[in-house]
Amino acid sequence: MKIEILGSGCKRCEDLYQNTKSAASELGPSAGIEVTKINDVNYFTKKGVFMTPGLVIDGKVASVGKVLSVEEVKEKIKDNLS
Repeated sequence: MKIEILGSGCKRCEDLYQNTKSAASELGPSAGIEVTKINDVNYFTKKGVFMTPGLVIDGKVASVGKVLSVEEVKEKIKDNLS
């Protein structure tokens, strides 16, 4: 599973990145989750993300403009596993 955090590097984007990394580690290495940060504004607009931070799971936008908690990120990940 590939998760991308879309953001310019602001505090909110960094918070979502850290929460996502925590959620991925709590789900364990067997989940095979790769978390990356993307700061390319052109990429954001191609994805339809006009407010950051954005959370993209396997190419699908899962959240826009919100700093999700670790638990909320885990729910988004679980929703995309099924």
